[in-house]
Amino acid sequence: MKILLTGAAGFIGSHAATVFLDRGHTVTGIDSLNAYYDPALKQGRLARLTGRNGFRFAQADIADATALKRAAGDEPYDVIVHLAAQAGVRYALTDPSAYTQSNLVGHHNMLELARHMKGLGQTIYASSSSVYGNDSKAPFSEDARADKPVSYYGATKRAGEMMAHSYSELFGLKLTGLRFFTVYGRWGRPDMAYWLFTEAVLKGLPLKVFGQGLLKRDFTWIDDIVSAVVRMAETPFANEGSGAPHRVYNLGNSRPQEVLSLIRIIENACGKQAIIEHATGPAGDVNETYADVSRAARDFGFKPSTTLEEGIPRFVEWYRDFYKL
Repeated sequence: MKILLTGAAGFIGSHAATVFLDRGHTVTGIDSLNAYYDPALKQGRLARLTGRNGFRFAQADIADATALKRAAGDEPYDVIVHLAAQAGVRYALTDPSAYTQSNLVGHHNMLELARHMKGLGQTIYASSSSVYGNDSKAPFSEDARADKPVSYYGATKRAGEMMAHSYSELFGLKLTGLRFFTVYGRWGRPDMAYWLFTEAVLKGLPLKVFGQGLLKRDFTWIDDIVSAVVRMAETPFANEGSGAPHRVYNLGNSRPQEVLSLIRIIENACGKQAIIEHATGPAGDVNETYADVSRAARDFGFKPSTTLEEGIPRFVEWYRDFYKL
């Protein structure tokens, strides 16, 4: 297959590109390489892909329609895997316009690109568990209303789903949205709790813990996520019923754990004790994330197998190696 993949230098995107290439597909990767977090990490991910047979990279901002079209080129693709986005819940308190540009304008540009692409089989795009807010009943089902996100990030992701549904209804685009639940692992994002906590423990620095450490997250290992993304891309699109060909799936571990549990596992993996400072959390944090993955299990055999107790030591080992600790 020929795959157009946005966010190719990102956490999930770089892992997905690697597996697609391993499986003999060709990948055109697009990424803006912005400075939301250390660009050196993005360059490191990209370096693992550069030079591989079947991989082409183009730097472009998806919010720039002209640059996006130029980066994609005139060639047709079998599948678009759209993972580029402005990530992070808390950064929206500082720069909400970044989310508007990437997650709304950029997402619209991707839908337009797909609409005019001949021979395209389907488009898979990243959504988020943040769409559920605090009002959804756990475990979170895709059928929940999800109309009261507590973060602007979650609001833009839910809006993206609605935009996708409209394009599917109006133009017959085959679209699959993936609600990711707290993905973690090697080559991850340094703005996420597991990374920040690991860094603090290894360096002997205090780490801030919100909500007395009782907030729960459905931590999902990167390999479990990517295996599902690849399987969906390789499976011909099948729509249920006569409605618009737009589907949404939860991809999580279905094992929510308290943040304090995460810290204890990190302490064990690092062989050092955390210095905990309890603090009042910023606006936008949800109390719990908990994925009902029965729909993905039914349609794609999705069955995440990696526990937090297994995944965190693997991440810590990678972190030590990456930073030569």
